[in-house]
Amino acid sequence: MNMWDKRDDMVVHEREPFNAEPPRTGLAGQLRTPLDTFYSRNHGPIPDPDPDTWRLAVDGLVERPLDLSLADLRERFPATEVTATLQCAGNRRTGLIEVRDIPGEAAWGSGATSTATFGGVRLADLLAAAGLKDGAAHIAFTGMDVSPLPDPPERYGGSITTGKALRPEVLLAWSMNGRPLPRVHGAPLRVVVPGWIGARSVKWLTRVTARAAPSDNYFQATAYRILPPGTTSEQAGPDAGISLGPIALNCDILRPDDGARVPAGQTSVSGYALAGDERTVTRVDVSADGGESWTQAVLDPPREPGLWQLWRTVLDLPPGEATITARAWDSTGALMPESPRHLWNPKGYANNSWARVRVTAEGHHATR
Repeated sequence: MNMWDKRDDMVVHEREPFNAEPPRTGLAGQLRTPLDTFYSRNHGPIPDPDPDTWRLAVDGLVERPLDLSLADLRERFPATEVTATLQCAGNRRTGLIEVRDIPGEAAWGSGATSTATFGGVRLADLLAAAGLKDGAAHIAFTGMDVSPLPDPPERYGGSITTGKALRPEVLLAWSMNGRPLPRVHGAPLRVVVPGWIGARSVKWLTRVTARAAPSDNYFQATAYRILPPGTTSEQAGPDAGISLGPIALNCDILRPDDGARVPAGQTSVSGYALAGDERTVTRVDVSADGGESWTQAVLDPPREPGLWQLWRTVLDLPPGEATITARAWDSTGALMPESPRHLWNPKGYANNSWARVRVTAEGHHATR
């Protein structure tokens, strides 16, 4: 394993800051992602805070500002757990890069999505203790990590709506899969916002601020936005384009891997589907001929908001090359868009086009 206790076959996009994803098949067939496999997305050097001196401030539009230690959090508020899927806004960026190059952005594949059981306290309980004032429409978070991307450099931050912040699934977490939260994942405390892009689940949390407007942090006001056509990242100023929040409906094929050689005939195909915020996935279709015909997959029922739903099916593959395609529908009746060509944007965010893997089926095609 590397210095952050990740598996040896992680795809490392950058070592400083550390950005890495597991191979697609590393996510297959399990509801929860092992800690050594969970993707890592960072914007600056990873902090090394002292849990004994760490403090959390809750301020802004509140009646009773709070200043809390880890012991305070554990003693004053009930502990709870939530199993949630986190997904980077740049997940599947490689599909957009195939349409047109995206300079300066990491070529994330399908592995920037992972699921864990997080333990901690509900953000809503802290906000109730602080007492939100009228007009507190947004809850902003500030981390300890300093990113060199803004000019001048600043601490990482972002915000979510107060309506989302008060949902019971939104946590301030100190554990992950039953173990203390790893440093690389935000210890001693991080935000977990199920159903929203991973960028809003701020790590190494030091401050929660109730505000009338969204955070003016660089990563809320300027980054993580889908820019208008013809606008470059250099041209875009604060508040340009669409600010990303809830995750777009998405699904992916986790097994077989892209480029795999499989026996001809009955072939198991499996993956995940995810619908952001309060939506659920209602159907996954899978095709063995690039979308000419479809088979409805067996789909796990929804369990918690913001948690992926695993799916599986069996396809009959004749010998030769084949393109396996998957698409999902959500509880609003929305369908994933067919092509990444219609989704390309200058930062390469939110590719939720149909998932595709190309395989080669070998051997005799046994029919039944």
